[in-house]
Amino acid sequence: MLEIKNQTMDEERALYGLRDAVVTGCTFDGPADGESALKEAGNIAVKDCHFELRYPLWHVENFTMENSTMSDTTRAAIWYAKNGEIWNCKMHGIKAVRESEDIRIKDSDIISQEFGWKSDRITLSHCRITSEYLFLDSSNIRLDHVKMQGKYSFQYVKNMEIEDSYLDTKDAFWHTENVTVRNSVVKGEYLAWYSKNLTLIDCKIIGTQPLCYCQGLKLVGCTMVDTDLSFEYSEVEADVRGRIDSVKNPKSGRIVADEIGEIIWENPVIPCEGKVEIRNV
Repeated sequence: MLEIKNQTMDEERALYGLRDAVVTGCTFDGPADGESALKEAGNIAVKDCHFELRYPLWHVENFTMENSTMSDTTRAAIWYAKNGEIWNCKMHGIKAVRESEDIRIKDSDIISQEFGWKSDRITLSHCRITSEYLFLDSSNIRLDHVKMQGKYSFQYVKNMEIEDSYLDTKDAFWHTENVTVRNSVVKGEYLAWYSKNLTLIDCKIIGTQPLCYCQGLKLVGCTMVDTDLSFEYSEVEADVRGRIDSVKNPKSGRIVADEIGEIIWENPVIPCEGKVEIRNV
């Protein structure tokens, strides 16, 4: 394979259409301020590189990137890409991944607003990520050992699995479909409103007014902290260990907990027939 090594490039489309090559120890920066360094590349390996310029990996197929850094000026780094593996990298530019397929990221640090939009089959493993809008309108997403800080995360996502992760977010999981979260902490306000077929297993749920207007909601062996006004107008089957601060107007199903601070039946606008029970010890 062709090897391009220890070069500094700032030209527009510096390595456009590169095929069957290894790019090692290169820096993409300079006064020419050129965009799209590796656009339309295929079958490439990027190692120990540093990116400062915009749009470097658009329409790239069959690629790896390791031990590399994309600074906060590397805007919209990976768009329309297919079949990529990224590990031990820093991805710090806004909109780092969009409309891409089969991207696997591990052991990496990501700081990127609007990350992972409209993508399919994206995996994050042993990663840290800060993103205000994470995985909007994407599908077939998997997170494993991910520490995440965000706000409006996973909106309109379909078919997602999350395991052994810490999610510090806000309006997460709105309008999601077919999501399962296992053995994780989910911290945020107004969690998962309007979701369909959300399952939470052995999770710790923290924050006000969670899990309202849900369809097909299941909680198995979960704990809930500071969760007042929970489950309003939801179709829910919930087995909660410990206390729920309050439950309000569940639409249907059954909620069981060891302690419930308040059960509120108040001016429902639709029929609400959910059962709320204190567990018999």
